[in-house]
Amino acid sequence: MMNNRQWVWIALIIILHTVGFLGFSIAQMRPAFISLVPWHLLLMFVIIALNHQSLGAQFFRYALVVILAGFAVEFIGIHWHWPFGNYEYHDTLGPKLWGVPLIIGINWLLLTYTIGVVMQQTRLKSIAARVIIGAFLLVLLDMVVEPAAIKLDYWQWANNKIPLSNFVSWFIVSVLMLCLFEAFKFKKQNLVPLVFLLTEFLFFGLHYFIN
Repeated sequence: MMNNRQWVWIALIIILHTVGFLGFSIAQMRPAFISLVPWHLLLMFVIIALNHQSLGAQFFRYALVVILAGFAVEFIGIHWHWPFGNYEYHDTLGPKLWGVPLIIGINWLLLTYTIGVVMQQTRLKSIAARVIIGAFLLVLLDMVVEPAAIKLDYWQWANNKIPLSNFVSWFIVSVLMLCLFEAFKFKKQNLVPLVFLLTEFLFFGLHYFIN
């Protein structure tokens, strides 16, 4: 059962995504909303962390490892065009270090943590099943995000073509990230991530089909 505080956070997630969608849809407002994207991601992380039960050293160690791993894999991707393919980030995701947005590690943490929690809530007993199904869901999300993110100037692929290697690599990296989620022993009960995940699907899906 969710308490009143959780309902408030869930309402805030929905409202922020709705306002963001409207802001991106209105040409005159889009530049202002683009500048808010990294702050939005950071706020989503704060909301989800605040709703995580029993925050402790293990959770923060896990978060740090995933953030650094996410940044590292993107650094390799940008400079060696592997494993995802040949792409570059634009300015929508905020300040960059060595061509990689500083917020990108937080984004990897948000996505893999939320999927990890959702898979825990399915009560699947097999860790392997949770990891594999969770990775497939992350690839499905990426397939929705990619076309919309290109439209919104998050990043750009060489020749304006999303390579198959991107989705294959997303699956592999997601498996590794979800293995980290399973390996760190902290309490993994949080009802808010499912709402965040659904709003992400809707936000990018609607942008792709409507805008």
